[in-house]
Amino acid sequence: MRLLCCCSALLLLILIPRACQGGNILVLPIEGSHWVNMDVLLQALHEKEHSLTILRSSKSWYIKEKSSYYDSFTVQVERSLDQKFITKIIKEVIDFERGALPLISFLHTSVGMIGTFVDAHEAVGDFVRGVLDDTELLKKLKDSEFDLVLTDPCWGGGVILAKYLNIPLVYNVRWLLGGEAHLAIAPSPLSYIPITGSGNTDKMTFWQRVKNVALHLVTETQNHIVSQIYQKITNKYLGPGLDYKELMLDADIWLMRADFVFEFPRPTMPNVVYMGGFQCKPAKPLPEHLEEFVQSSGEHGVILMSLGTFVSELPADMTDEIAAAFAKLPQKVIWRHKGDKPASLGNNTLLVDWMPQNDILGHPKIKLFVAHGGTNGVQEAMYHGVPVVGLPLFFDQYDNLLRLKERGGAEILSLQTVDKDDNFLKTVQRVLTEPSYRMNMQRLSRLHRDTPLKPLDNALFWIEFVIRHKGAAHLKAQSFKMPWYSYHSFDVFLFLGGVLLLVLLIVFMLIRCLYNRMCKRKMKHD
Repeated sequence: MRLLCCCSALLLLILIPRACQGGNILVLPIEGSHWVNMDVLLQALHEKEHSLTILRSSKSWYIKEKSSYYDSFTVQVERSLDQKFITKIIKEVIDFERGALPLISFLHTSVGMIGTFVDAHEAVGDFVRGVLDDTELLKKLKDSEFDLVLTDPCWGGGVILAKYLNIPLVYNVRWLLGGEAHLAIAPSPLSYIPITGSGNTDKMTFWQRVKNVALHLVTETQNHIVSQIYQKITNKYLGPGLDYKELMLDADIWLMRADFVFEFPRPTMPNVVYMGGFQCKPAKPLPEHLEEFVQSSGEHGVILMSLGTFVSELPADMTDEIAAAFAKLPQKVIWRHKGDKPASLGNNTLLVDWMPQNDILGHPKIKLFVAHGGTNGVQEAMYHGVPVVGLPLFFDQYDNLLRLKERGGAEILSLQTVDKDDNFLKTVQRVLTEPSYRMNMQRLSRLHRDTPLKPLDNALFWIEFVIRHKGAAHLKAQSFKMPWYSYHSFDVFLFLGGVLLLVLLIVFMLIRCLYNRMCKRKMKHD
């Protein structure tokens, strides 16, 4: 009898279909730190038996051609956003920012970099053309019958390819071309929603709001210039009647790499799914040599310093100043650094090419994270409740750190002041000795973890939702299909204004006629 029951249960498990059969997913990723978090999502999808195919450049820096959990197609290109291109940009930014006045720095970041952004997107455009001009590759892509395209829309190629193949589109997103994704998809009042690069919070003075609006206009101009690159590709391969900006906003699900523990509260849309910190996870044991070094710190603990994926070293004089500051501390320091060994390096500092950042941040002896402010590192610090001293270099990094500082968990240093007047040492000591920084970060950690579903599981659910239902059209607002004057109801206001003027004119004419009649009667009576 027991054997019969077991066989029956096994038969039912075999016959009952799974909630979501393994899907076939085409992925257009981005290099660098964007690939780091995309890779976490891909490995999780592979574990759930989804088939993954990646389109990569022949000059790809991070994305390997061969992998145990995805297949790949390599597109031959003459130029790409490779390590040389990125490193050159970063060096130029650091050299400029160190000596620039605040206004000049603002203008350089917001206006002076437009040419660089255009060059970068032109390179992406070449990649897209390489895909669409390769008839053999296109045939393979069509024959594969993909269920959806998963892409990071910071670069614009995935949008065009999804439309060309006519399959649903899912974003792993925080940036849409050159702007923050919320601004494009959801109502975003500039009175309390800070534009990236403004250095504002959601509490702005009048002049901060002026700066916010000005930067928004600059950002919109950048996006318009960049979108024309992709509009030309759209016209050539999809037809001249399609608007690239409309295609860009027509994604089924936006997996947003943020949450409202980190982000300032703002309006959102039903097809935006928040997965901030999805790459974070409990710490694993450290490699033996790192564990031995960490344990040697005793009661003082350990400081971790890393400037992210793209930055391996700072200018030599700045590096020496930071190393000298570390040497004066009782804590041990693990520093990801690939350049020449600083002359002032102390015995308490270990230089490494690579380290398990998440595992060190989750170690009981970690006291402080010195970071550049990239999204991945900031969210890992928040997940583990580790206070931060920030050294932002470019793009969104200052704004990321500002969100932690506003909540009492971080301090920020600038490239102009970090190596002057012992600023670095004083700031590190203040964050180490003042308990409120750690308490505030631990409070953020508790808030971040207190969710009904883990961020990664939430993201996986919505990807599988799109596979099951062939899209998520019922969650899309129609706003992106409306012209600007209809979206803002300018045409309605003009119509109502015209009606009001007409009514006032009729009333005026009636009053005038009535007045004239009364005057005529009075003249006759007299």
